[in-house]
Amino acid sequence: MKAWSFSTDSHPRAERAAAWHEAMSRLGLPIEGLSDAEPASASVVCLTSPLGIEFALVEAGAQAISGRRTGQPAAVWLAVLLAGEATLVTDDLAEDLASGDIAYGPTGQAAALRLETRCRLMFVRAPRVALDHRLIAPFSLRVGRLQAATGVAHILSGLLRATADGLEDLTVDQLRPVELALTEFLAICLVEGGTRADALGAGAAAPTAHLQRLCQTIETLLPDPELSLRRVADEEGVSPRYVQKLFASADETFSHYLRTRRLERCRTDLASPQHARLSISEICFRWGFNGSAHFSRAFRDQYGQSPREFRQGAAA
Repeated sequence: MKAWSFSTDSHPRAERAAAWHEAMSRLGLPIEGLSDAEPASASVVCLTSPLGIEFALVEAGAQAISGRRTGQPAAVWLAVLLAGEATLVTDDLAEDLASGDIAYGPTGQAAALRLETRCRLMFVRAPRVALDHRLIAPFSLRVGRLQAATGVAHILSGLLRATADGLEDLTVDQLRPVELALTEFLAICLVEGGTRADALGAGAAAPTAHLQRLCQTIETLLPDPELSLRRVADEEGVSPRYVQKLFASADETFSHYLRTRRLERCRTDLASPQHARLSISEICFRWGFNGSAHFSRAFRDQYGQSPREFRQGAAA
């Protein structure tokens, strides 16, 4: 786990503005509207998880976080307002954020977050490679806001707020369940936010949401080696053909998705110190694979290295 922190208080007053620009640039967050003469006291605490998800707690005065940074890996960003007043601005909207609200979007799309007062925020940047297997329809993703008052967004906001409160003291083992929970909650929230009628058309929203529910059902049944298309269809009260059509609408198949999710779960366990005493065979069997040789071939095809090589690299 990579960790770093920054505070303008550790710099001479005349150098604080430039140092803050550099720190925010390190987070991939260009800023503007910052006074060179009287830069406000500001700080960052940043951790990068084993999955490559970046968590950054930022405290800063009034300014605008705006613009697009080129050359960054494809990712989804979140900004949770913990304290203060801020406004999310895009070409299509200008929305005031309430405490706990979550602004989000894909890297590469223009947006601005205006800090109207001194603010405390949690920024999260999740690589698309860590999320795409849980985002069945990532093509619909755009800049938006999740209101934290109710629903799953309320739970996600609470998770991120609690993570922010303990960020400086978290260990790798403690951060791992946070990143796993984050990807699950974020997938649900982004699908709910991205399948609005104005985004995809009224006819597309319901099937996409149903596909996401199917994927959640699959997630709970992954350890079952006998898991089949018909079993999932029966669990959801639909026909196997309907399940196939839902996956086809996202250029995916049931069997490929199932194998990918099992491989992802195995990959996570192989990298986890909590499962270091489990053999590779035990890990592959606990996520529904029927044989270690088949698992090893599938793992190499997916990730370009054997499970043993990956585990050794993760331990190093």
